[in-house]
Amino acid sequence: MKKQNLDRREFLKAAGLGAAAFAWAPFHFPWSHSTPGSSHPLRKGRLIAADKKLNIAAIGCGGKGSSDIAGVASENIVALCDVDFNRARSTFANYPNVPKFKDYRQMLLEMDDKIDAVTVSTPDHMHFPAALMAMEMGKHVYVQKPLTHTIWEARTLTETARKHGVITQMGNQGHAGEGIRLVREWIQAGAIGPVHEVHIWSNRPVWRQGGLVRPAQIDDVPQTLDWNAWLGVAPERPYNKAYLPFGWRGWWDFGCGALGDMGCHLMDASFWALDLMYPTSVEAVSEGNTAEGCPKSSVITYQFPARGKRPPLTLKWYDGGRTPERPKELEASREMPSSGQLILGEKGAIMDQSDYCTSPRLIPESAMQAFTRPAKTIPRVPKSNPHMEWVNACKGGPRPGSNFDYAGPFSETVLLGNLAIRLGTKIQWDGDKMRCTNLPDAAPLIRKNYRVF
Repeated sequence: MKKQNLDRREFLKAAGLGAAAFAWAPFHFPWSHSTPGSSHPLRKGRLIAADKKLNIAAIGCGGKGSSDIAGVASENIVALCDVDFNRARSTFANYPNVPKFKDYRQMLLEMDDKIDAVTVSTPDHMHFPAALMAMEMGKHVYVQKPLTHTIWEARTLTETARKHGVITQMGNQGHAGEGIRLVREWIQAGAIGPVHEVHIWSNRPVWRQGGLVRPAQIDDVPQTLDWNAWLGVAPERPYNKAYLPFGWRGWWDFGCGALGDMGCHLMDASFWALDLMYPTSVEAVSEGNTAEGCPKSSVITYQFPARGKRPPLTLKWYDGGRTPERPKELEASREMPSSGQLILGEKGAIMDQSDYCTSPRLIPESAMQAFTRPAKTIPRVPKSNPHMEWVNACKGGPRPGSNFDYAGPFSETVLLGNLAIRLGTKIQWDGDKMRCTNLPDAAPLIRKNYRVF
């Protein structure tokens, strides 16, 4: 396809992203079935023959993007997009003949018929617009965690994926692993009895977070960086070195803090094994939260209702050096890990001391040694590889475990912790209606405004 040179006004018009479109629905495109007056048929995802290679475009090629691209390198990489060509240079060097773009919208429009699927490995605030555009074009998507920046975005991506019939996967790689399956099988077998309490803690943040105020200094934008495209839908602000390449996680306009970084990993086993869905209330105690930036540390308490025969459950999250009380089941000779999870049942406890649930054990170790493991009833992912799990599903294989029907509600729950931090008070949550029943003013944090860029 001949490459076009579109100026900004022409491009926004072509992509359906003019100011008028943003006034009513910022991310509907000319081909969108939900665009008022659209005569275009609904675009659906199409499966690829098992003996063919998937044509994949990547949005975000530096940092985590480089490993996501490496994870699907067995397929055809047909287009690469990054707002900073210098940051992406090592990845670009591996694909010298592949078209490169700085604006994902231009890439998707120009390469449309050459793309089957898209990886999205951008800062958190840009997951939603990139993934939504790709799905509305009928592309399968692999999106890094946390799935989205806000709760409404997670709900919208979940519904869009269903409507367009695309294959989806969130990049919480532990969900493809052995450990999470063991935890679910052990709990289903009654190894620790009914569970009322879960504690999960992380050694994050490992970037600057807490007490953040917007920098007054305006730094020179690197020549290779398109700052407007990096900001994307976030409110406009001058460039400062504090945001890039990694510091963005601590700023509310761009990231989701320690919880957003690790919650979709560490909370995964409990959320899945205990059949959790939406909590009824969430309360946070934090230090160093500001209007601009995420806190230095936090403790977040989620209350979940009974689920069938499962009793109500309290799940507590800790970060920034805060940890739960040492469990009585843990031997005095063993240290508490810097990150981990503890699932407490009426008849025993499971502890894992990894970020991705790679080493779950009953504690104390004597309980593990005496444990007769149940049969493995949950299908395993070959080589525990989440990228190839997604690729194989795009070719008619089993549906990925962290598809958006799972990852969407899970991300909503994780992000509720940040909502409680920012509101500074206990929230009562109606998950079905996606609203704080006691705080109607929370709506702008559940569904934010978007900048036209």
